[in-house]
Amino acid sequence: MATDNDNEIIVKESGLEQEVSSNDATNCVTRRSFLLGTGVLATTVLLPALPGMEGKALAAEMAQYPRQRIGSLSDLKENKPIPFNYPDEGRNSRSLLVKLGDIAGGGIGDDMDVVAFNTMCTHMGGDMSTTYVSAEKVLGPCPFHQSTFDLTRHGIIISGHATESLPQVLLELDGDDIYATGLIGLIYGRYDNLKS
Repeated sequence: MATDNDNEIIVKESGLEQEVSSNDATNCVTRRSFLLGTGVLATTVLLPALPGMEGKALAAEMAQYPRQRIGSLSDLKENKPIPFNYPDEGRNSRSLLVKLGDIAGGGIGDDMDVVAFNTMCTHMGGDMSTTYVSAEKVLGPCPFHQSTFDLTRHGIIISGHATESLPQVLLELDGDDIYATGLIGLIYGRYDNLKS
């Protein structure tokens, strides 16, 4: 016998009386939902095994950045940034080469303190080419939203709204000449660093 009074169902079977709320009854898995879930799972697992459905292997493509001379080690003065454009003369390619005087991630030279970074803020593209602070070895604050980046630690964000580090220009030392050879990170406003 079953009755339904105020969302309670009393079920009598074989002399046992059990109360079940209607909420419990609606949370049960129905046969239809079980079969649907099982079908979706089986399709997900078996679909790649069907002929013609196997994934295609894609080879990784390495970007070919230009090797560009950007300065001389002997010309650098501590905490005096030198502006340059890399990887091209296109929009948002402004960068700074600076001898920090402290060991830096990705640094070159005898003291591992020469680094270069793109100067466009990764948050909204503010130009930070004139915001180097020598006492803290940082670039910023950005004129838009005050993002500041630590140049000794690969340009990581230390304050402000940005969520990405500054793109770091990879450097190579050949005798006294400093060459830019690539970038780590995406330049603001570009979907590909080599296309402006």
